[in-house]
Amino acid sequence: MSGTVAAPHHDYAGSAQEKPSMLRYIDWIWHIRGEIALPAEQSGEEAFDLLAPLFRQTGTSYDRYQDTLTFRKKDAAAQDKMSVFDSGVLRVENSVLRYDLISRALLYCFLAPLLFLGFAQAIITINDFQKPAAHAPAHTAGPPAKARPKPAAKEAVPPMNPIDKALGAPAPDKPDGDDGDEDGPKSKKPSPTPAYVFAGIFVALYLIGRLLEDRLVRSLFRKAVAGT
Repeated sequence: MSGTVAAPHHDYAGSAQEKPSMLRYIDWIWHIRGEIALPAEQSGEEAFDLLAPLFRQTGTSYDRYQDTLTFRKKDAAAQDKMSVFDSGVLRVENSVLRYDLISRALLYCFLAPLLFLGFAQAIITINDFQKPAAHAPAHTAGPPAKARPKPAAKEAVPPMNPIDKALGAPAPDKPDGDDGDEDGPKSKKPSPTPAYVFAGIFVALYLIGRLLEDRLVRSLFRKAVAGT
């Protein structure tokens, strides 16, 4: 952990000039940006002095150079108020604090629904391939109808013994559909519903987290520079 003046980091991923054009349109997914007006007559150095305690946390390193502060986090503690962010840059320009923060957690929450939707589609595809031959179209090529052998009759349920019946014994169960009938055990197929449920959960987590973290960090910085 360091708070001394150091050379500026020019490799920061938040620099719009260094990003591919495509990345500039989608990086809002895992970036949180904003700006806060500093109190009257407060310099950038004074603002960073007030913000410094937020970055003196376990697993956090930061550097200050003129009106820029960069930080990185690794294995941040759970009680760290900014633990959701992995790195970021704060700058003071014209009495305005501007920040650009990166969160891998938001990126993972955004990608998770796509993964579960892929699982759901894979389950649907597998179920389609495993449909029993009995459900094949009627026009499938084959021998004439008269030449086709008659399907074997299903095993009949054996009659119940009168004595057992008088004693109230339960009737024998019907044989299971061993040939994959709809009533047999082989008709049970994996359902894509759980994958859809998990996809919906992660969509909700991303939307809530994206809005909540934006408000929380703005409030955190505003209180810090105000000295409250």
